[in-house]
Amino acid sequence: MEEQQEIYAMPRINDDAPAFTAETTQGTINFPSDYKGKWVILFSHPADFTPVCTSEFMTFASMQDEFKALNTELVGLSVDGLYSHIAWLRTINEKIEYKGMKNVEVTFPLIEDITMNVAKKYGMIMPGESSTKAVRAVFVIDPVGKIRTIIYYPLSMGRNFDELKRVVIALQTADAFNIATPADWRPGDDVIVPTAGSCGTAKTRMEGKEGEMKCYDWFFCTKPLAEEKVYKAIKK
Repeated sequence: MEEQQEIYAMPRINDDAPAFTAETTQGTINFPSDYKGKWVILFSHPADFTPVCTSEFMTFASMQDEFKALNTELVGLSVDGLYSHIAWLRTINEKIEYKGMKNVEVTFPLIEDITMNVAKKYGMIMPGESSTKAVRAVFVIDPVGKIRTIIYYPLSMGRNFDELKRVVIALQTADAFNIATPADWRPGDDVIVPTAGSCGTAKTRMEGKEGEMKCYDWFFCTKPLAEEKVYKAIKK
């Protein structure tokens, strides 16, 4: 009798982050409950001792304090074992110098996932890429354990870490000020005001009666939001 494999639906934005308990390089974690009240970037990489992954881990570790200032924790994952993780991170710390980064110590958890249980729960295994390696998935999870952003990269492409930080800032800003952010938004740029809910409100918006608001049409209005105001609201 064949053993049936458990099938997981791929998580979606605003779903509860799938829960799991796992061993990591920083001890056992219960996810996402251990991170309640914090934002989390949960990300997967294909394998230890590979060049793209090494460049990514060094970058993440170098930016860890920047993410902590945004109340954001980092949690990595690959389907390698704990001893492989430890040996790889030690090699990074002792031997690798890249783009001015040297003696980089990775202190955020790296999940051991030999069984691929977590990778399957999060849809990190893409058979078209590899049936035994997790692709470069990124999940941004909010303080109540909801998935807010999902980004996938192929095995061959390293991630843009400036963009990952921008995603966290944009999500936190949208929550704090009840706004949306336009294309290529950065703190200090104008933000989008939610669409008016009535004709009267729309008329007020078009006539520019809501302070510094600028309307391009009834459905597209922006207003200034100072960079210092953004960081005052979201930085811890």
